Amino acid sequence: MNMPDAQTFASWMDPTQWQAWLPKTDALPAGFPGMDLLRDAGATVRPEVLETLKNEYLAELGALWQGLLSGQAPALKDRRFSSAAWTGNPVTAFNAAAYLLNAKFLVAMADAVEASAQQKQKIRFAVQQLVDAMSPANFLATNPEAQQMILDTNGESLTRGLKNMLADMQKGHISLSDEKAFEVGRNLATTPGQVVFENPLFQLIQYAPATPNVKQRPLLMVPPCINKYYILDLQPENSLVRYAVEQGNTVFLVSWRNPDASLANTSWDDYTEQGVIQAIRVVQEIGKEPKLNLLGFCVGGTLLSTALAVLAARGEQPAASLTLLTTFLDFADTGVLSVFVDEQQVALREQTLAKGGMMSGRDLASTFSSLRPNDLVWNYVQSNYLKGNDPAAFDLLYWNSDSTNLPGPMFCWYLRNTYLENSLKHPGRLTVAGEQVDLSKIDAPAFIYGSREDHIVPWVSAYGSMSILNPGKPEANRFVLGASGHIAGVINSPAKNKRSYWINDGTSDDGAAPADADAWSAGATEQPGSWWPQWAAFLAEHGGKDVKARAKLGSARYKPVEAAPGRYVKEKAE
Repeated sequence: MNMPDAQTFASWMDPTQWQAWLPKTDALPAGFPGMDLLRDAGATVRPEVLETLKNEYLAELGALWQGLLSGQAPALKDRRFSSAAWTGNPVTAFNAAAYLLNAKFLVAMADAVEASAQQKQKIRFAVQQLVDAMSPANFLATNPEAQQMILDTNGESLTRGLKNMLADMQKGHISLSDEKAFEVGRNLATTPGQVVFENPLFQLIQYAPATPNVKQRPLLMVPPCINKYYILDLQPENSLVRYAVEQGNTVFLVSWRNPDASLANTSWDDYTEQGVIQAIRVVQEIGKEPKLNLLGFCVGGTLLSTALAVLAARGEQPAASLTLLTTFLDFADTGVLSVFVDEQQVALREQTLAKGGMMSGRDLASTFSSLRPNDLVWNYVQSNYLKGNDPAAFDLLYWNSDSTNLPGPMFCWYLRNTYLENSLKHPGRLTVAGEQVDLSKIDAPAFIYGSREDHIVPWVSAYGSMSILNPGKPEANRFVLGASGHIAGVINSPAKNKRSYWINDGTSDDGAAPADADAWSAGATEQPGSWWPQWAAFLAEHGGKDVKARAKLGSARYKPVEAAPGRYVKEKAE
């Protein structure tokens, strides 16, 4: 793909010419977020702003041309163009620099559109998708690294690349990892345990103790149903499940079924009542304890909090403590995901799925990949297809490609009532499982974790749970901020001794953390390594006394069904 010249780009700065350019975006899916807004954007950009952008662009492009004519290669600070194949040749360096310049001003033009914050985010997202797709690194004709590899390998890299592409077309997704290197139950999800209960919606795993004594109160983990549970139990050295077991906890975990047509009518109420609440009941009976330590991750935390509010309305308080990892309770700021949620898009989903159907795991995976296209799409197009490389073995990316479906009614309820209308945080606005939901009625100390670079649950939104839970005794809540993103920030084992986290022990006179996330951050201190020991100490504080570990798993009523990881986690999305 050749980059446009100065005259072409200058014409883009003219609002009357945008329609001439926009038909080139027909390769995008119908209804792509922001495209309708982008088509109207020219009328809402101030002419003086466009004139300024045009003049700045022409000046910078002129400087690039002067450098090319004098034989000087421009500096390239983008890692996509860091190799000598790009920087060592003035022509290829100019091509990359021209792309970066055009990308810079296209994004600036999108930012200049006068619109609401949500509209502007949609416009910027659409433009960024186009900009990332147009990179000269994505095409064999303009990628000197890939061309050199063809010469160096006598064409073998091209043959391997075509083979990789055809294989991925059959699988229906781009291979991010060496998928032959991993198998769930063999070298992933290997913490010893037994499935002690199952229904059509989930299996409940009880893990074998690793210490002679355990805490009196069991720990129940509720992972997201949008992904498979073994993100919490990858390999032994980075397994949060194994770590919790080794800290002296009796650990139970919900393994959600990968829904098929038999679950096409399953609702949010079903996931709450037949899923989370049922799991709590079984763990209470097996553990012979009315109070449990409870953990929810991402949408698993949203489901868990909903279930606890339902139980509170029934006069039950089963939580000795509540841990929420990268979880939304307040959906006021959903970050970049908001580009996929508006009344029109939600109504369309409801029209097709609300009365029964399936939200495809492949579509969900594509949506999440589009949030980081250079990292999760184009990087692998370049490496796997253009250069003919085989992807490396990476457990987290293997998990990322192991997608799950969602029942249509449950998915539509979730979109409308949380992302679109933000009703969950408002006491009594929603009725779930026959009860009015009031999260403030949950009576349990809370450990709330956010990841600083999280693009799915912005950490400020995770911090919002601090004012929703325990409003009468905010000193019961604790917030920890981890480095990195939505997944890598959570899966940060002490064994790796990587990254860092932030805590703020400078609470107010009443013991409460600041109500404002920025105020909390201003007083926080950075600590090296993993935040897991902070969580382990919190669990120990609320785990009760030490008791002798039981060798037999399950109970007389709930006998082991099969060894962990069980059947459900191995089911692939249709």
